Amino acid sequence: MAEDQGQRASTKASYEITKGDLPLSCPLPSMRLWDAHPKVFLPIEKTGKAICPYCEAEFTLVKRKENS
Repeated sequence: MAEDQGQRASTKASYEITKGDLPLSCPLPSMRLWDAHPKVFLPIEKTGKAICPYCEAEFTLVKRKENS
């Protein structure tokens, strides 16, 4: 049996992304897709914020990702 790879779609409420992540779509490429909603592209460039209409995940455009 294959192991699940990646994070489950919308397991946390907010995500920070950078310009390198554009164009923005939800679920993100790092999320597993088999149990996620359909892929939707989100306009974030003008306002710096976007909310997925399917899972209500919030995305914020930042200059660079902070180290965890």
